[in-house]
Amino acid sequence: MDNAPYRRVVITGVGVVTPLGNDPDGLLSGLRSGRSGIGPLTQVPHGVLSVDYGAEASEFTGDIADYGPMDKKLQRTIRKGSKVMCREIEMGVAVAQRALNDAGLDADQRDRDRTGVLYGCDYIMSQPIEFASGIAKCMDSDGRFDFSRWGEQGKPEVNPLWLLKYLPNMPASHVAIYNDLRGPNNSITVREASANLAIAEAYSTLARGQADVLLVGSTGSRIHPLRSLHADMQETLAKNQSDPSTMSRPFTATRDGSVLGEGAGAMVCETLEHAQARGATILGEIVGYGSSAVGPVFGQRFLQQAIANVLRSALGDEDKSDIGHIHAHGLGTVECDAQESAAIQDIFGAPDQQPPVTTAKGHLGNLGAGGGMVETIASLKSLGENLFPIRNCDTPADDCAINACVNDSTAAGKQFINVNVTPQGQASAIRIRAFE
Repeated sequence: MDNAPYRRVVITGVGVVTPLGNDPDGLLSGLRSGRSGIGPLTQVPHGVLSVDYGAEASEFTGDIADYGPMDKKLQRTIRKGSKVMCREIEMGVAVAQRALNDAGLDADQRDRDRTGVLYGCDYIMSQPIEFASGIAKCMDSDGRFDFSRWGEQGKPEVNPLWLLKYLPNMPASHVAIYNDLRGPNNSITVREASANLAIAEAYSTLARGQADVLLVGSTGSRIHPLRSLHADMQETLAKNQSDPSTMSRPFTATRDGSVLGEGAGAMVCETLEHAQARGATILGEIVGYGSSAVGPVFGQRFLQQAIANVLRSALGDEDKSDIGHIHAHGLGTVECDAQESAAIQDIFGAPDQQPPVTTAKGHLGNLGAGGGMVETIASLKSLGENLFPIRNCDTPADDCAINACVNDSTAAGKQFINVNVTPQGQASAIRIRAFE
């Protein structure tokens, strides 16, 4: 790499798969109008978990039409490849293709050796059906599993390619192969913090001049027979309600947990020079980021410290008054919301000194690794217009002293910070502003 000054990094295309549809403008419209993506679960049996509702991306069926416009050859290739993709990977590939199309980044407009892929993901759990036939072959006459039979009778029943369907590096791998993108390629697996970390890595790589274009995405699903069970056992989920759209209540006094969700998002990031040279439409500019890990050994307020660290880092030298809004994690649990609110106060002061604070989780639930990207795209699309309010939050709780956006007439401003955090205290933030 030469010693050229750091390059500006801009966003030129986006794609989403969400519980409110698979169109970025439709997503923003749904958020502004107060639509909820939470309804009865169809991918997990009812009566098994403590909850029967979640936010499924029901409009995504895996059909090739869900991947957006593309030539017939690529359609055939992806359709064939989908045989070794689970739902999370399919969603991840689909939003990447949608983002490329939105950016108008055709093959003749990119240097394949300087165009790469960065993806955020989580560990992906196998579907139990992958092993059902093999397990059935190992049952004894009393209906008990006999492990001694597995090697000879059970394992041969398992598809030898099953693991390819669930590896968290496969979204980036598939996207790079299908589009012949030979530049930097990386996969980041840090649960809910993954998306912002992927954007930050893309920003750093492009700013250093090590690539011209990076396709950046994240995908996740917490709706899965085993993954949902793990969440139910290890986390605090919102209780069932007669009206499931009221289950996710970020920052309210009655909040009682998060809601299972699924989704994915992707964006095309380019150096400013590359984008301008090809006449691209510029949607925004990445100007700051933060990353921090503060574990429970710190004390009971470890989430607060982690979030404060990344907010401070993403803000950098920018005047606090220039931040148009904060897109909070807004998980909906008592502890996380209270500590996130305290972190916002640590950096921005009392509510009357803070920029407006919103979150999409009241509409969408927790999309896992895909959430941060979907949230970032929603905030990006709102810049220069009105912000979407927090659903189910007419008044924030006493322990959530934030400048909550509670109506659709609040200006989104010209730049925002998106923040996400994992239950283990791994936090990330990204700052994006309107292009000028």
